[in-house]
Amino acid sequence: MSRAALVGYTNAGKSTLMRALTGSEVYVADKLFATLDTTVRPLVPEARPRVLLSDTVGFIDKLPHGLVASFKSTLDEALEAGLLAQVVDASDPNWERQLEVTTEVLAEIGAGDVPRLLVFNKIDNVGGIEDEARATQALLARWPDAVVMSARRPADVAALRERLVAFFARDLVEGEVHVPYDKQRLRGEIFAACEVLAERYDDHGVTFNVRAHPALLDRLRAA
Repeated sequence: MSRAALVGYTNAGKSTLMRALTGSEVYVADKLFATLDTTVRPLVPEARPRVLLSDTVGFIDKLPHGLVASFKSTLDEALEAGLLAQVVDASDPNWERQLEVTTEVLAEIGAGDVPRLLVFNKIDNVGGIEDEARATQALLARWPDAVVMSARRPADVAALRERLVAFFARDLVEGEVHVPYDKQRLRGEIFAACEVLAERYDDHGVTFNVRAHPALLDRLRAA
């Protein structure tokens, strides 16, 4: 399955985004290291193929090497992810330094080359409507592919979800998988890991017309 990880400076709103994107009751608090345990949930509404989202510990400036080691299990989520959603608190006066810190820590743990989507969160906290519009314009002028949003706005959350789904859909191909009737255990995996476009039944089994990653198609056909 495809996996994305939320990373960013502490209090950037990662856990709030996690809850909004997955419908999960993850712990949300305005303090350091509120997220110490790894949380992994599917996007809601579920995508096909399924996209899993994980939250990670919030980073801080000059994160000691000992803490990096202590939080290795949650930081490893960044290494295992196919995409990092790097969350930045756009309303914090020090957001540029915080962006630098998260980028440095990601490089330190070996995740510097993992594809990344910049997510500027809390844009609704920068001021009035005109202030928000100016800040959004300035951010997108520097990072045209970034997402500027508020986790409190359902429409913004839905737009971010679509960006995540679209990223993992880029490499999907369409193909057929024939499953004999005595191997119907594969049906659950096909519906979880593929987008099923059609089903066709014959005397020997079921042929699924799907969109999936090429490697998964090969594995299902060989099962």
